[in-house]
Amino acid sequence: MTERLYRLAAFTQDPRGGNPAGVWLGETLPPAATMQELATEVGYSETIFLAPLGEGRYRVRYYSPAKEIDFCGHASVAAGVVLGRLHGPDTYRLETAIGEVPLEVSRHGESWWATLVSVTPQQRPASAALVAETLACLGWRAEELDPELPPVLAYAGVWHLVLAASSHDRLARLDYDFEALKALMTREGLTTLPLIWRDAEGVFHARNPFPVGGVVEDPATGAAAAALGGYLRDAGLMAAPARLTIRQGEAMGQPSRLEVTLPERGGIRVSGTAVSLETP
Repeated sequence: MTERLYRLAAFTQDPRGGNPAGVWLGETLPPAATMQELATEVGYSETIFLAPLGEGRYRVRYYSPAKEIDFCGHASVAAGVVLGRLHGPDTYRLETAIGEVPLEVSRHGESWWATLVSVTPQQRPASAALVAETLACLGWRAEELDPELPPVLAYAGVWHLVLAASSHDRLARLDYDFEALKALMTREGLTTLPLIWRDAEGVFHARNPFPVGGVVEDPATGAAAAALGGYLRDAGLMAAPARLTIRQGEAMGQPSRLEVTLPERGGIRVSGTAVSLETP
């Protein structure tokens, strides 16, 4: 197999939208230092590296421009689209740092779609001190949070602190202290900070600061979508089975659409497509 780097935008059918990802395919994974160097050079919020293990299984690692990340949803969806184009519809299995992640790939008309099935989600209470410190970094006030969606630490591969705004206007104004939030998130072992607003039943808007990866804001975050879905289900805020749509990236001019399915138990399903960013 010849090594190749693909460039795609995930969770969109328009190359001007979505979240760009690098997808590197090769016979064996490069050394960690080489993967970090390549991801930094690519400059996208994530680059996924895949090497085949046989029978549709791939050894996988994810790198942001700043560090390795245990799991990334949008890069996994982008990889699923690449694998579909190369090998056809199938259920591919990604052997990641946090365990096996099935990736169901199918074709609908001219588009390839991928659905990742997260590891079993978990939640932990977010302390009042952590929430207060985070709000200070954001410049938000406690009364601007939605009391019906309490802050929570949520996991579906990596940990996030989920904060729900009480209004779309609050979500739309994002200007945070990058270094302070990066230090806080690094200390607490958090990957992104999902800031959400519930628009209607089953429809959420989201913004995701990602300073630990060297990125101000992520326009589509599959791992956070899975963590949010697990939180809503396990806290009884949505009765499973259920589906929800997450609209992200709109404030950045990179609109993204993430489709999330909440089964009654087990991993959360996050679906989307991806388009090439390479010149034909």
